[in-house]
Amino acid sequence: MMGRMLATLALACLMASPAALAQTEPMDAAQAAAIKGDPPFVAPKLTLTDIPAPAGPAVSLFNGRDLAGWDTWLGYEDPALTFKKTDAPTYGLNQDRFGVFSVVTEDGAPALFITGTTWGGIVHQGTYGDYHLRLEYKWGRNRHPPRANLPHNNGLLYHSHGAPGAVFGSWMAAVEFEIMLGSVGMVVPVGTHVGIKTKAGYDPTIIYPMRRFMPQGREVSVEQPAWNVEAATDAEKPVGEWNVLDLYVLGDRAIHVVNGVPVMEVWNLTRADGPDGKPQPLTQGHIQLQSEGADTYFRNITLSPIRSLPRIVAQ
Repeated sequence: MMGRMLATLALACLMASPAALAQTEPMDAAQAAAIKGDPPFVAPKLTLTDIPAPAGPAVSLFNGRDLAGWDTWLGYEDPALTFKKTDAPTYGLNQDRFGVFSVVTEDGAPALFITGTTWGGIVHQGTYGDYHLRLEYKWGRNRHPPRANLPHNNGLLYHSHGAPGAVFGSWMAAVEFEIMLGSVGMVVPVGTHVGIKTKAGYDPTIIYPMRRFMPQGREVSVEQPAWNVEAATDAEKPVGEWNVLDLYVLGDRAIHVVNGVPVMEVWNLTRADGPDGKPQPLTQGHIQLQSEGADTYFRNITLSPIRSLPRIVAQ
């Protein structure tokens, strides 16, 4: 994970939300070629229909008492090293002596609290595919270096696989349902071998790659140098209020929903980390929650099996 990927992902994670900034740096030839032909973004009104009934009993991933069923991973002592070439050690697996991950009472109910002071993730031990995952989150009071003056940032990483901390010393490879102020629902591949397709339109009001999910847009691969596709709209509630995220996954497809509003659909999810390097369908994995610089509360994390995906309708 060198060169352009390091520079691009470091910029993406350490600067303000893509939804809040217009492009200010000139594109190089590779960047320009990657987005050439993207149609202009036209904001659609999206609704979710044909919501599937559960195909079996729901599973609660958080028992409200402790972190049973979860493993923690912490990266570097200095989070500013995360996107740099470094030989610095990581704290590693289940070494959270700082209380980065804990169970607290918030608004009268148990919540999984992540401080974000040290970057890493908490990974559920179960392996899941074909499900509807629902959780609630809200931002806490504090943000921490090196993101102390930048937007709140976290992430729901699904289909997590491979070695803990394999990506930038901090996260398991995955598909990311971004949880970042102004960009909740954005899709990002976590790991260079993760493949994602979606449809997008060109939105010059956000940073490169200036792509926003649009069902009537052009089918694109989410890969370097065009490292992400922004959510169709910002459906997040104000800081301090609880938000509901719904993630629907079936086979190699997924739909991201924020407070009842569908904001992203992806398909052809793949992993190419096998011996032959050939892409294989990515259809299951672990659920992972990030620690990336902001106090974050999570609660009511439930998973139900499904046999069909809902449908996004653009009006």
